[in-house]
Amino acid sequence: MTSLLALDQGTTSSRAIVYDDAGRETGRAQHEFQQHFPGPGQVEHDADEIFETQWRSAEEAHQAAGRPEICAVGITNQRETVVVFDRETGRPIHKAIVWQDRRTTGRLKEMAEQRKEILGQREMLKQVGEQLAALAAQNPGLPELRGQWERAVVKAVAR
Repeated sequence: MTSLLALDQGTTSSRAIVYDDAGRETGRAQHEFQQHFPGPGQVEHDADEIFETQWRSAEEAHQAAGRPEICAVGITNQRETVVVFDRETGRPIHKAIVWQDRRTTGRLKEMAEQRKEILGQREMLKQVGEQLAALAAQNPGLPELRGQWERAVVKAVAR
């Protein structure tokens, strides 16, 4: 009998579920990991801890299911969380910046203002900027902004 392993790497925990070929759950495991709040509006996770809890959950769910042959793996992740890895070692060089983190909100608003000035269409872009600001208030974790923030941290650490 073959089975499917579903990995759910969530915002507060890592979970694994094994399903048999009839779609019945045969094993499950879940482990929470620590949330880090280094400053107001800032949320981080330890990438090594995420990996460890996900691996442990998969092992325990597989064991609970009787160690069946796994024919496929389904993976979900936690939205726009970003982590930077060292190119040489493959190790994370900073904690993951979680999708809930608000540290890029100001930069997103600046980008909206710059866009308005560059295009010179203030009224139309005012509406777009307001929509971007509203988006930033709801979910400012656009991956490219998090990546910019991470690169700045990497440069600062390298000095």
